[in-house]
Amino acid sequence: MTSRFDIIAARVPAGSRVLDLGCGDGALLAHLRDARGCSVQGVEIDPDKLVACARRGVDVLQLDLEQGLSMFADASFDVVLLIDSLPNLRHTEAALREAARVGRSGIASFANFAYWRIRLRVAGGRLPVTDELPYQWYDTPNLRVATHADFAGLAAKCGLRVHEAFGVHAGREVHILPNLRASESMFVFSAG
Repeated sequence: MTSRFDIIAARVPAGSRVLDLGCGDGALLAHLRDARGCSVQGVEIDPDKLVACARRGVDVLQLDLEQGLSMFADASFDVVLLIDSLPNLRHTEAALREAARVGRSGIASFANFAYWRIRLRVAGGRLPVTDELPYQWYDTPNLRVATHADFAGLAAKCGLRVHEAFGVHAGREVHILPNLRASESMFVFSAG
């Protein structure tokens, strides 16, 4: 079984300059640095996660993504990552446009709320707690939920071109009916 990091890394060219927006503890960036020889930069707001990045030797800036990325020039990175970041942002469109501006390409992923087990749980009257959505409704950091099918509309509205759209479930890529069969959605995109 392939790890989520390996699925992402397979779409990041070796030696790329990578910016991870909402990089968390820096584990993915450390993986890209070590396995793909990438030059990595993280952006994170949580002080505890900044410390975790530093422990991994990952360069990280403490920034609020809601304020934009004006400190980065156009196309200053080969790949920009938005892994589980979009549901936590109020201004999702602006963040996506900024990611496309500073990166030649981007990879976005988020928990797919249309996954059949989540649908079943909601139909039963409860919001789910899953590996991809590990919080109770009252303590989630997510401002919103989305489905795999939702991203195409958002990408079009932001003037982005989606190069690859697929799902991920249990460490496997899901290309057939990902809106129903994948617990996570993943997209490779660039500016239109």
